[in-house]
Amino acid sequence: MVKITRITTQKNNNERFSIFIDKGSGEEFGFGVDLDVLISFGLRKGVELDDDMLENIHFEDQVKKGMNYALNYLSYRMRSQKEVRDYLLKKEIPEGAFPSIFEKLERYGYVDDLEFAKAFVRTKINAGGKGPFVIGQELKQKGVNKAMTEKALEEYSYEKQVELAQSVAEKKANKLKKASSTELKQKVNQELRAKGFDRDIIQEVMDNIELEKGDDEEWEALVLQAQKAERRYSNLDRREFDHKMKQFLYRKGFPFPLINRYLEEFNDQ
Repeated sequence: MVKITRITTQKNNNERFSIFIDKGSGEEFGFGVDLDVLISFGLRKGVELDDDMLENIHFEDQVKKGMNYALNYLSYRMRSQKEVRDYLLKKEIPEGAFPSIFEKLERYGYVDDLEFAKAFVRTKINAGGKGPFVIGQELKQKGVNKAMTEKALEEYSYEKQVELAQSVAEKKANKLKKASSTELKQKVNQELRAKGFDRDIIQEVMDNIELEKGDDEEWEALVLQAQKAERRYSNLDRREFDHKMKQFLYRKGFPFPLINRYLEEFNDQ
């Protein structure tokens, strides 16, 4: 049994109080509590506390402290339960206090993984550039379960996916002026898959945009690629040079007739 000897306001937070106690050998600092906990337990000078009471006070103070941390964290934007949980762990709130903390947060509507997931999907759609698979993976990392993720992704219509996927494809194609038609198609397809768009969306986009280069464009792209490779193989004899150049340009997706035409013109020079 300990007796409260003095209660003072803490310097850095006037809603927290330092409780001084006497265990029988003189006054010493006992613990700190939030104002709500102080009032709830009726703490004042002269009150005696047993071990069970001290444990209950400490638990409720951790819940209150965790709530304050969580509300501050949530004030900037919506968060998933996992994000809040990870944040509280960093703040050294004991896990035993989590059920009480999250019960309060859910009751007052501060955390709701489904609403969080829907808002997250809408934000990603507005930002553009990511398909539903990648967004779903990001939600999984944030602790949102599969059912809620699937429900939230209903916000991402098929038409919107096609629109954003086409934008991604066009941007990628514009960066590949030196690529052959074959490589261009491969790279655009890879980009769309990496961004998380499914097969049907990718196929529709590939059918909608023009990725086939004209003869002149294909020739210009081949020349640009070949000129880069020439320096790499310049010390080889003609036979080995031709062999390496053919391999290089074929891997880049250029057809053999164009490759042979280039080598003929190069060797003639």
